[in-house]
Amino acid sequence: MRGIIALEDGSLYPGVGFGAEGVQVGEVVFNTSMTGYQELLTDPSYHRQIVVSTVSHVGNVGINTEDPESERVWVAGFVVRSLSPLVSNWRSTETLDDYLRKQGIIGVADVETRALVRHLRVRGVMRGVIATGAAAEDTDALVKMAQEWSGMDGLDLVREVTTDKPYIWEESTSAEWYEHSPEGHNHNGSAQPRGHIVAFDFGIKHNILRLLTSRGFRVTIVPATTTAEQVRAMHPDGVFLSNGPGDPAAVTYAIDTIHDLIGTVPMFGICLGHQLIGLAIGGKTHKLLFGHRGGNQPVIDPDSAAVTITVHNHGFAVTPGTLPEDVEVTRINLNDNCIEGLRSQKLRAFSVQYHPEAAPGPHDALTLFDEFVDLVEENNREKQQA
Repeated sequence: MRGIIALEDGSLYPGVGFGAEGVQVGEVVFNTSMTGYQELLTDPSYHRQIVVSTVSHVGNVGINTEDPESERVWVAGFVVRSLSPLVSNWRSTETLDDYLRKQGIIGVADVETRALVRHLRVRGVMRGVIATGAAAEDTDALVKMAQEWSGMDGLDLVREVTTDKPYIWEESTSAEWYEHSPEGHNHNGSAQPRGHIVAFDFGIKHNILRLLTSRGFRVTIVPATTTAEQVRAMHPDGVFLSNGPGDPAAVTYAIDTIHDLIGTVPMFGICLGHQLIGLAIGGKTHKLLFGHRGGNQPVIDPDSAAVTITVHNHGFAVTPGTLPEDVEVTRINLNDNCIEGLRSQKLRAFSVQYHPEAAPGPHDALTLFDEFVDLVEENNREKQQA
């Protein structure tokens, strides 16, 4: 089955189709993770994005029922250099090809992914179309389709991925995944109750919820449009702001809610949640040339000079020089000096643009969840003493 990726600048990258047959428009991005394609495919932050994998061989461990990070595949399309015809993993229940076909997701293999990624690194991420079968024949029409799509700027995709009603999360982490994790990480879910966390679902990943629960929190997940008044009625001990897709500046309702809540309850944000905190306290955001997506991004703590290897998946960032003076920049990306972390002692809020929950990726930043525990417990002690 013929497959092709057509970019808005007229560039064409042919290959062989797999998964579903059809055509789909999206933002063409690349991910440098060496493993964990199933977690990547099911991360809601990739909604409306055609993901190009830089690893040369994909599909060899198949698909299992334990590793999805949400209830469905969210990518608009998946592009690989080589799709493995064989699966060798004891947990596997089906092939990547079958999985994408059942989910209605288009894939293209045998693509010159090195050339495509180099093009995106120079020109920046682009609007594009992925097509297979008969839809891949008229390349002029595909390029025109890419050019006519609005792109990510100004696009609120959170409404398309968030839950439609609140729910409780109870699953904890599995001990075998955290055998060599940083000291102090409680992976067995047996901690004494530490309080109630309200987690905003902007496209939340399952492993974030597992890690919050494993630290003894009672976790209630709420829709992205939940108001500050509704959150206060739940009497949370802390508020968590999740990852998610699209342009953070377009999620105006969440920015307003965070502005109303921040300073009244401990707050921790990841990825989109980090960007929304930046906007809520008066900062601005901007679009990166090609974003950060992968499991090998180095960030530095400017105070201690400690470097952490982290998982990233974002195309926007908080703009330097736009934040209030009392907000501390706690992490900086060593590749491009992008702001990767914020903290306000006065507001009892902190955030990181990367993904400490990994899934997939290194566990170097897991202690950030312990920092959230400390912040919540400190706030509770002060309330009791007052």
